[in-house]
Amino acid sequence: MDILFIEDDLIEGMKFNRVIDGLEYNYKVIEATNGEEALQVLRQNETLPNIILLDLNMPKLNGIDFLRILKEDDVLRQIPTIVFTTSNNRKDILECYKIGIAGYIIKPLKYEDYKEIVKRTLDYWSVNELV
Repeated sequence: MDILFIEDDLIEGMKFNRVIDGLEYNYKVIEATNGEEALQVLRQNETLPNIILLDLNMPKLNGIDFLRILKEDDVLRQIPTIVFTTSNNRKDILECYKIGIAGYIIKPLKYEDYKEIVKRTLDYWSVNELV
């Protein structure tokens, strides 16, 4: 399964990759540090990722603006997009679901909890029928 991981925090990226490396499945992670970079990745690659994990608070093009652009594209809108963020702002949650996300996950602070939530999320999307 190919994952587009959109995150501007270097430490979060390292933590995510550490979790992925410890899992028994063969995941390919494509990284982008903001929405603009992610759109370039999506438009330049011949194959699209199976899922997108998206942070909301990023420079240049934030997560919500990225989602709006993504969901306007007839091809890219089909990619399940899961918001993976520290924001528990109810307004953000409602806006993201209104735009059309597949899920909203608040990043746990403790590493063991983080590892478990990433594993469960990827386990689910690994068995879900993807486009």
